[in-house]
This record gives sequence, C-alpha cells and structure tokens, in this order.
Amino acid sequence: MPDVQFQDLSTVQSASQQKPLTIASAATIAPQTFITVVSGAAAVVNITPPVSGAHMLVLIPAAAATWTTTAAGNIDKALSAVVAGVPVLAFYNPITGKYTVGKLVLVAS
Repeated sequence: MPDVQFQDLSTVQSASQQKPLTIASAATIAPQTFITVVSGAAAVVNITPPVSGAHMLVLIPAAAATWTTTAAGNIDKALSAVVAGVPVLAFYNPITGKYTVGKLVLVAS
C-alpha cells in the first residue's frame, strides 16, 4: 500500500474507506486496513507495515482462531493464544522497525 493510501489505516473512517478484511494467520501477515480479522492457528512472527510511518493496527481474532505472536521477527513480544473477538492492538515504531502488541482487556460493567 502506498503511503498516499494512509487513510485506510486511520482511526477515523468514512464509508468510502476499504472495509475490514479477513486474512489467515501465517509467519508473515500483511494487513491493509485499520481493522483486520485474523483467522487460523499459525504463529505470527512478522507484520508487513502497510505504511512507512508510525501507525496502529487492530487485529481481531476470528471465531475459533488460536494464533499467537512471537518475538523472533518485527513484533516486540510474544502473545499467548488469542481469544476470538478480543482485539489485539499493534503499534508500529518506525525508529525500531517493530510492533508493540497487546491484547485489549474487556471488562463487564
């Protein structure tokens, strides 16, 4: 994705932006939208940055997804098995070339 399409990664979207896509977990994934649904059970080692600058991605595990992340590539820490529907946030630091990841904690009110 060229940097000129950065709006597809913006936290503010219009109806004309690309809708969230579903991709399969793999050693390397390449999200193209701010919100991406990720299916499967493969460990994610690298995330291909869709733009060159700092950005945030929301990875939502699909139903029955059990993928994990490792710290062997451009992700800064390993995450244990994800929970379907619970978002994983990924923040890209262009200085280090790595994503900082964390699971969103949902608390019932």
